[in-house]
Formats: sequence, C-alpha cells, structure tokens
Amino acid sequence: MKNSNSSLEFLPTTFILVGIPGLEAEHIWISIPFCLMYIIIFLGNGSILHVIRTDAALHQPMYLFLAMLALADVGVSASTLPTVLGIFLFGTTEISFDACLLQMFFIHSFSIMESAVLLAMSVDRFVAIHSPLHYTAILTLPRIFRTGAFIGLKSIMLMAPLPMLLRRLPFCGHNTLSHSYCLHPNLIHLPCGDISFNNIYGLFIVISTFGLDSLLIVVSYGFTLHTVLCITTGKGQRKALNTCGSHICAVLAYYVPMIGLSIVYRFGLHVSPLLHAMMASAYLFFSPVVNPIVYSIKTKEIRHGIVRMLSEKRAAI
Repeated sequence: MKNSNSSLEFLPTTFILVGIPGLEAEHIWISIPFCLMYIIIFLGNGSILHVIRTDAALHQPMYLFLAMLALADVGVSASTLPTVLGIFLFGTTEISFDACLLQMFFIHSFSIMESAVLLAMSVDRFVAIHSPLHYTAILTLPRIFRTGAFIGLKSIMLMAPLPMLLRRLPFCGHNTLSHSYCLHPNLIHLPCGDISFNNIYGLFIVISTFGLDSLLIVVSYGFTLHTVLCITTGKGQRKALNTCGSHICAVLAYYVPMIGLSIVYRFGLHVSPLLHAMMASAYLFFSPVVNPIVYSIKTKEIRHGIVRMLSEKRAAI
C-alpha cells in the first residue's frame, strides 16, 4: 500500500476474506454443505427456469415472476461462489479491491432485484384473487416484461454509486473482512475517513427497496386477505389462500434471515464472529435453497414440468 496523502493511494490492493472464524482447520469439511447448497441452488432454480422457458402453458404472469425470482437467486449465488469455494476448497483468502467492489455490487443488486420481484408476485396474487376474470387483461405479457426491465434497471442504478463512494474513502491499512464475500455493511466499517454520506446513501437504499417492498407486501396481503374473507364458501377461501402459500414461504425465507442479519449488524457488535458468519450465510443461501424446493413441491405445474423434463432425459439416455 502506498504512503501518501491522496485518498486513492490509501486504497488497499487486496482484501482478506474470512471463512468460518475459529473453524479454519475444518474448512475442507465445511465446503461439503456449501457445495451441496450450490448444487441445489443451480439445479433447482435452473430446472424451474428451463421448465418455464420450454412450456408455453407456463408463459403466464405467476410463472414469469417465478422465473425472475429464480434468476435473482442464481445471480446472488453465482456472485458468492468464486470466493466461498475458493476459501473452503483452496484456502484462497485474498480478493483484489476492484473484484471485491464488483462482487458487492452484484450481490446487493440481485438482492434488491429479488425483493422487488417478491413485491411484484404479491401484487400478482392479489390481482388473481381479487379480479380473476380480468387477470390476464391486467397483467399482460408486455407489462410483465416492462416490470422485469424496470426492476433490473432500478437495482443497477441504485447500487452503481456505492462502489464509487467506497473508492473515495481512505482505508489506512484496514483490509480484513468478516465473511467469505464482500458485503457493503462489512466494507463500510473498514475506512478511516468520514463515512457519513456512505451511511446515509446505504440507509436510503435499504429504506427505498427492502423497507418499502416489505411494507407494500404486507399491504398487498392485507388486501388479499380481505378479498379472501369476502368469499362465501370455505372451500373457495382455502383454494384462494393455497395459491399464496408458496409465495408466503418465499417471502419469509427471504426477509427473516435479512432481519436477523440486520439485527446482528446493528446490535451485535460484541457477539461471536461465528454468529455474524452464520447469519450472513443464512441471508445469502437460505432463500435460493428453499425457493426451488417449495415451488417444486407446492406448485403442481412446476412439479409436473420437472418430472416430465427428467423423464425425457432418462428416455434420451
């Protein structure tokens, strides 16, 4: 690292990543569950994407939003894979400064995208239950594609300033991170300069995306529940609620670990680093692992499509 008054010359050449604190000797064994999770994520979400792409009957709003969710899950996991497996399999703990910022950008961009998709899916379920006869007229394919494009563009534009804001700060020799990947809440604690603007902008992103999305999801399900209660028959109510079951599981799988990680970062400054590592892993891995399993089990069309895909591959062999 250069010794100069220029903030650029204080930038570290590399960051040091940490696997599971206190369990460095067991990293090769710890790599096994991580490899299994990556296999489930890529095979599970990849299968959902393939089934939806190849089955014209699934080119409907609900399944197109599900494809967006699977794509966001794959994106988050692909962003963490090089450093996670590099640490646990090969003991590679260094990452260049620019590569770290790039990884941070992709992890958080896909996370923002996933939150927005979950909101879109909650609106989709409300429209399907409240106005089933006008469902396809309201949620047309062009609107679905425009929504997806807007979600992607919004995520990129919100995250783009963060790497540049971090580059303008002096790090003064602090370059050891707490995880196996680069996350903004961790990176922002390393600079020795004034980080007030970075904190304000980071808080703005959290409130305008995760905070607003979660609030609107609750409001959407409030309207959905009111609509369901207006249905006269118990069978009709159960059928309507059943269409929301998979999405509710996806929302919980995404937001519960996120809330837990936020609480640990905010109030757990003196807790074990192991807890920080476990909560960060739960935030990044729980939702991508659980979503394909839940949707494969609870969504008949996806389940049948996967079975059909496996049968065709078996027949081809």
